[in-house]
Amino acid sequence: MTIRQSINDFLSANEIAIAGVSRNNQHFGYRVFSELLAKGFTLYPVNPHAESIDERKCYARVADLPPHLTHLYIVTPAGSTGQVMEEAIAKGFQHIWIQQKSETPEAIAMAKQKGISLVYGECIMMYAEPVKSFHKFHRRLRKLFGGLPK
Repeated sequence: MTIRQSINDFLSANEIAIAGVSRNNQHFGYRVFSELLAKGFTLYPVNPHAESIDERKCYARVADLPPHLTHLYIVTPAGSTGQVMEEAIAKGFQHIWIQQKSETPEAIAMAKQKGISLVYGECIMMYAEPVKSFHKFHRRLRKLFGGLPK
């Protein structure tokens, strides 16, 4: 499967768990949560320090998420990504996107070893339609210079 196919497959899900949602609306983990909600995704936020975020139930750990979920977006600090990946593998997630700057070689290797459909090194905001503002500009630049995945 190509990177682009993995991206399209990931974004075709209606329900996505999102590990690393921040309560601070200035942090990227909150902004991506808010934007994905506005784009119509049903999200299951994971934050060990919050019971709810924007009136949505928050889960303390990936292991606590409902069993029917298959797609997980990780936007944690890189130091937490390995633990999140271990829980995701144990929980049976088959589609995982690790946000650019959250990835670690160990987490990537764990997912690949288990045959998980994985996206990493990419910003979800450049692909979740409709793409707006800075992300739209950045996507155009990458397309112009041949940097978008095929």
